[in-house]
Amino acid sequence: MILKKLSILNYKNILQSEIAFSPKMNCFFGHNGMGKTNLLDAIYYLSFSKSHVNTPDSQIIKEGEEMCVLQGDYDYEGGRGEEIFCAIRRHQRKQFRRNRKEYDKLSEHIGLLPLVMVSPADSDLIRGGSDERRRFMDMIISQQDKQYLHALIQYNKALYQRNVLLRNQSTDHALYDVLDMQLSSYGRLVYEKRQLLVDDFTPVFNAYYQTICHSSEQVGLHYISILAKEELAGTLSMNRERDRVLGYTSSGIHKDELEMTLNHSLIRRTGSQGQNKTYLIALKLAQFVFLNAKGHTTPILLLDDIFDKLDAKRVEQIIRLVGGDDFGQIFITDTNRKYLDDMLPAMKHDYVLFKVEQGAVQFMDKE
Repeated sequence: MILKKLSILNYKNILQSEIAFSPKMNCFFGHNGMGKTNLLDAIYYLSFSKSHVNTPDSQIIKEGEEMCVLQGDYDYEGGRGEEIFCAIRRHQRKQFRRNRKEYDKLSEHIGLLPLVMVSPADSDLIRGGSDERRRFMDMIISQQDKQYLHALIQYNKALYQRNVLLRNQSTDHALYDVLDMQLSSYGRLVYEKRQLLVDDFTPVFNAYYQTICHSSEQVGLHYISILAKEELAGTLSMNRERDRVLGYTSSGIHKDELEMTLNHSLIRRTGSQGQNKTYLIALKLAQFVFLNAKGHTTPILLLDDIFDKLDAKRVEQIIRLVGGDDFGQIFITDTNRKYLDDMLPAMKHDYVLFKVEQGAVQFMDKE
C-alpha cells in the first residue's frame, strides 16, 4: 500500500498543502517547529483517526480556524484505490469517510491503512507507565485482528461500568457477577493474543537490535499478567469489597505489564541514550515485520527525527535496512538537508525531498 497524495487544511500549523509522494522514500527537512512532525502526524491520523501523541481534536485545528480537513489517496497492491477523508469541526462530531461513505463506527477503520511510526515520543514506551506498553501491544494486534479489537473494546466497556458501580458503592451483586464474567471472558482472549504476540515478536526484535548495533547484547520482552496464574472472574469476585473501598477495579488485563530488558535488566534503569534509541527503533522495525506478515498489505513506515543521538554506523545500518525490498513506502524527517543528501544516494530506490518551513511544504530538486 502507498499513499499517493495527501491534502491538508488547517492541521496544527499547516495551513494548506497538497503533496504527491514517491512510492518509496519521502524525506522532509527543516528546522524544529516548522511542521515536519505535524505532517507525519496527519498521515498517522488518517490511519488511526487520532494523533500519534494523543493531541485532543480541538487542539488539532489550526488556531483561529473553525475546521480541519485531511484527505489521502491510497493505492493497494493489485490496483485497488482508497480515498480517506476526515473533517474535524469545533464542537461537532468529526467525519471519517472511506470512498465517500461515512463509517458507522471508527473502529471499523482500524487496520485498513496499516502504519508504523517511530518518533521521539516513543521514549515513553521505556520511561512511561505500563499503560504505554499495553497500548503498544494493542496497537499492533488491533491492526490485523478484528476479534482482538472487539474483545478489547468490550472489555473496556465492562471495566468502565464496573468502576462506576464501585465508585457509587453499589451492592448489586448480580450486576457485578455479569460484569465480572464479561471481563473474564474478553480478558482471556486479550491475554492469550498478547502472549502470542510477545512470543512471536521477541526473536525478530532481538535480531534487528543486533543488526543495527553490531553487538551481542540481548534484548527481551516479558509479558506479565494475572491471567497467567488465575481465572479473572474468581479474582474479581474475591476482591470486590476491596475494590469498593478503592473505588476502581484493581485486577485485570488493564493492569498487565510488558517488561523491556537489555541483557536481562530493565532497560529503563540501565540503558544509555543510544541503547534506548536503538531499542525503540528495533522494536518498531519488528512491529513493521509483524504487521507485514500478518496483515493484508504492506504498512507505511514513518521515521520522525530518529537519527539524533545515533552514531554514523547505526544510522547507515538503519537506512540500509529500511531501504531494502522488505519495506514499502517510507517517510523520513530530519533537521539537516546535508545529512539526508549524504545518506540517500546509497539507497537502491528513488527518493524525493521536501522542505518544510512555517507549515508550508515545498518540493526540492536533488542537487
